[in-house]
Amino acid sequence: MKKALITGITGQDGSYLAELLIEKGYEVHGIIRRSSSFNTQRIEHIYSDAHYDETKLFLHYGDLTDTGALSKLLREIEPDEVYNLGAQSHVRVSFDIPEYTGDVTGLGTQRLLESIRETGLIQKVRYYQASSSEMFGKVQEVPQVETTPFWPRSPYACAKVYGHWLTINYRESFGLHGSSGILFNHESPRRGETFVTRKITRAATRIKAGIQDKLYLGNLEAKRDWGYAKEYAEMMWLMLQQDTPDDYVIATNETHTVKEFVQETFAHLELDWEKYVEYDKRYERPAEVDLLIGDPAKAKKQLGWEPKVKFKELVKIMVDADLKLAELEKAHKEAEALLKAS
Repeated sequence: MKKALITGITGQDGSYLAELLIEKGYEVHGIIRRSSSFNTQRIEHIYSDAHYDETKLFLHYGDLTDTGALSKLLREIEPDEVYNLGAQSHVRVSFDIPEYTGDVTGLGTQRLLESIRETGLIQKVRYYQASSSEMFGKVQEVPQVETTPFWPRSPYACAKVYGHWLTINYRESFGLHGSSGILFNHESPRRGETFVTRKITRAATRIKAGIQDKLYLGNLEAKRDWGYAKEYAEMMWLMLQQDTPDDYVIATNETHTVKEFVQETFAHLELDWEKYVEYDKRYERPAEVDLLIGDPAKAKKQLGWEPKVKFKELVKIMVDADLKLAELEKAHKEAEALLKAS
């Protein structure tokens, strides 16, 4: 039985990856941060669903800012594969907390890689680095490919560039089987509600249910290449099954504006988006990334992969899931009102 260690297992990507690996027979270990409230909602079903064997999932307290904890876990688990998905991953927030973002997202990668080296696992472990399309920033060519020069436009993107090049450095310097997935925007019903796509689908469905009035957004003209996170998790695994490590752009090769995402979402709910969406400058970035579109030709050629879920279907998946949540929320509010009235 192979063992995998995932940082960021409680996030969108980590939860889909954990499901995939358990289905493939892995023993999965995840690092979670200590919190006063539960933050494992995305993976709780793995324990409760009879489809999964709960003995294959183990959670450990740790943090990418704690080298000692990382080294201890690596020695105890001796994983065959390590997936580094942990990060402060919100681009807009990275401008507010740049030092923390650099510490976790950039230096956290350094700590993990060095822990792998110092524990003597570097020749055994296969390592996946979660790189980001945000590294391209002020894009130098369209579409973006693996050789497109980076021009990061946020503290988050700068930290991701650091982690990306560190992975290449450990690969070239110490023989690490390290691969980086330069994943373009990937969404799902498990996306955090502060990210723009989920913010849109969550708000629109609450408006449809009559429990929200307005949706406030920043730049509607930013263009993104949006794919389905569940499919992209499979690519992380595929990269580590190759004999030779490499770096891959994972994308749909389509770009759509934030406005298009809004329009598609509200149209699916039979609502006029212009009645409900308003501009708020607080959601503008100090430096915007105007256009992202990735060409996954290398991944298709070398890994045999191409995306199945495209833009319209992705929006539908997210809206349908959030509509159920909005209806549950509405029913809960109505039940509370009845209790108070009685």
